[in-house]
Amino acid sequence: MNAFKPHLRGLASYPYRAVDAPIKLDQNESPYDLPPELKQQALRRLEGLHWNRYPSLHADEVRAKLAEGLGWPPEGLVVSPGSNLLIQALVQAANRVVDTAPTFPHYAFSAKMQAAPYQQVPLGPEFTLPTEGLSQAMKGEPALVFLPNPHAPTGRLFPASEVAVLAHQARETGGLLVLDEAYQQFSGSDHLELARTNPHVALLRTFSKAWGLGGIRAGYLLGSTEVCAVVQNFLPPFGVPAHTAAILLTVLEHPEYTRGVVQTLVAERERVYAALQEHPSWKVYPSQTNFFLIRTPDAAAAYQGLLARGILVRRQDHYFGLEGCIRVSIGTPEENTRFLEAALALPEVSHA
Repeated sequence: MNAFKPHLRGLASYPYRAVDAPIKLDQNESPYDLPPELKQQALRRLEGLHWNRYPSLHADEVRAKLAEGLGWPPEGLVVSPGSNLLIQALVQAANRVVDTAPTFPHYAFSAKMQAAPYQQVPLGPEFTLPTEGLSQAMKGEPALVFLPNPHAPTGRLFPASEVAVLAHQARETGGLLVLDEAYQQFSGSDHLELARTNPHVALLRTFSKAWGLGGIRAGYLLGSTEVCAVVQNFLPPFGVPAHTAAILLTVLEHPEYTRGVVQTLVAERERVYAALQEHPSWKVYPSQTNFFLIRTPDAAAAYQGLLARGILVRRQDHYFGLEGCIRVSIGTPEENTRFLEAALALPEVSHA
């Protein structure tokens, strides 16, 4: 350990523990796998590659295809094996990091790994955006600001007018506002034009949610050519494997399947939300994502009670402001019905 940086001693690992259950609603994954015909197309594409050769330096074909579909310059795109690596690269490059609380834990974890100066600004009542607090935190030495929108883990979509205030502040202070749009397909939101007109705004996106490719590990960053050039240098060359690129090119040629999956999940989200409104002891928060944040009288009891009925969810009660909370992903209609039945069968409900 003496060969390592002192701040790494005793650093806790990323907070996740795998648990088996018949119904898995704990990681905000798509419950739908890639259609068999698209899998076959991707496999045929992979079969035609030379496996003894390195892939392209920066996933150039994937970048070009994304750029074409988004109307974005390829040099303003960085593709990576998962957006988590992009988060780490951004933090490595940053002077300091500003974040909200609660939020996606990988921002703080990356800052701790890099020993980067780090500041959290608590969300407001009912998880509203603390625009003034974040604006104040952005003053001084230029900062990198992470803001998931729609927000994780609350599911809230922040108003475009409030996001624009922070984008303006980033320009004024010389900082960078990184909008993590992992769930943007489920909300219909899109900050492409904001990023196009303001080089102090960058967008993080992923193939793990609406695209249903969590097992493939792929994400991308949209930003100015200057920002992307710096971030790209923090990622290893030839970092996106040939099989990942083959799968991504295949799905990018067939975006229609994703639109259908999103429509189904959004409809199920609204059905589950309406049903949970009738729960006698749980409070479900409105969501523009593929998951719900639910405040219960006892998160541990709710988690164990659901698990005993074959349903795995995610406890959130160890995070700031989320006392009693669990997070539940939207599954298939059958899985969602099973979850609702289990939620109403818990002992706390029968005795309410």
